[in-house]
Amino acid sequence: MSDSDLKNIALLIDADNTTPKGIDPVLTVMAELGQVNIKRAYGNFAKNNLSKWGEITHKYGIQPQQQFDLTAGKNATDMAMTIDAIDLLYQGKVDGFGIMSSDSDFTPLVTRLRQDGLVVYGFGSTKKTPAAFKSACTRFIDIDALIKGASDEVEAPKAPAAAAKTGIDEELVELLGTAWKAAKRDDQGFASLSEVGNIAGNRSSFDVRNYGFKRLSDLFESLDQFQVERRDNNLLYVKRLR
Repeated sequence: MSDSDLKNIALLIDADNTTPKGIDPVLTVMAELGQVNIKRAYGNFAKNNLSKWGEITHKYGIQPQQQFDLTAGKNATDMAMTIDAIDLLYQGKVDGFGIMSSDSDFTPLVTRLRQDGLVVYGFGSTKKTPAAFKSACTRFIDIDALIKGASDEVEAPKAPAAAAKTGIDEELVELLGTAWKAAKRDDQGFASLSEVGNIAGNRSSFDVRNYGFKRLSDLFESLDQFQVERRDNNLLYVKRLR
């Protein structure tokens, strides 16, 4: 891909509701979409609890957007982020967004951006982020899982794919099973793995990284309910067994 083909991506960070520990793995994920040329962090950096953001802004080329707490109980950060996102949308120079926050207040913003056909990746804590915000995003990725995954790669040898299971439940299995049913299947019941993944992604903000995997094939191979098969064309196919 040439420089002229790379898409222009904006990463907007709600520093009040996320952790600076996640910035490195988040930027790695955002590279899937294109060049992250716009990186802005919003918050009242005069507060002690946001001091670590000040330490990394220069390292990662992040522009701090200072927002003073003018009124108790009111969050100027949310408003500033929303205004900037809509400005970028109407300038027409941004092809996708990353929103780092666990705040449900950004749900209408994400919905609006997606209505214009833009890809929006959300990054937040699964435990703290409401379902509405997760569902609104093209992909919602658990920032805690990203941080843990990056740490595990540095500290330990790569574990077998089956050992990476985390948070897998019946709801996920049914989502994947429904996607498999909706995909085109051959006489043996196998469907293209990529097609199944696309259907699952269109139906939810599903992302394999939330479950400790890097690849969709690793996730399916860890599930007893599915069989994965690699064929002569080197493409992967999947079949539900039960």
